[in-house]
Amino acid sequence: MNTKQTGDETEARILSTLIAEGYSVSIPFGDNDKYDLVLDTGTQLLTVQCKTGWIEDDVVRFKTASKTTVDGDVTMDDYDGAVDVFAVRCKESDKLYWVPVEDAGKKSTYLRLTEPKIDHPSVNRAEAYRFDVRLP
Repeated sequence: MNTKQTGDETEARILSTLIAEGYSVSIPFGDNDKYDLVLDTGTQLLTVQCKTGWIEDDVVRFKTASKTTVDGDVTMDDYDGAVDVFAVRCKESDKLYWVPVEDAGKKSTYLRLTEPKIDHPSVNRAEAYRFDVRLP
C-alpha cells in the first residue's frame, strides 16, 4: 500500500467513526485545503487534519507539518491557524486519537503509550487523547 492509500484509509476510518458517533461531517472538494474534514459539533465547525501515526519507542508519532515540492524546492508548512484538530489513526493498533492543534508540535507530535520516567507538562499521554475521551 502506498502513502496515498494509507492516508485514504486513515481518513475513511476517522470519517466513519465520527459519523457513527452522530456528528455531521463535511469533506472539502479537491485536495487543496490544509484540512481534510469539517466537523459540525452542533455549536461550532472544526477543521480536522487526518494523520496516520506509527508506534516508535513507546509513543505514537505523527507528522504535524506538510511537505510540499514545487519546481524542485521542498518546503515544510505547519498547520497552525489552518486546522483546529488532528485526528490520528495509529497504523499498528488502529486506535484513534483527537489532538487539538495547540497540543501538537510544529513538525511532529508524540503520544506516549507508557508512563514517562518523569512527570512533565509537555508529555502527551496517548490515553488522554483517545477519541472516546476527547471528542467534543
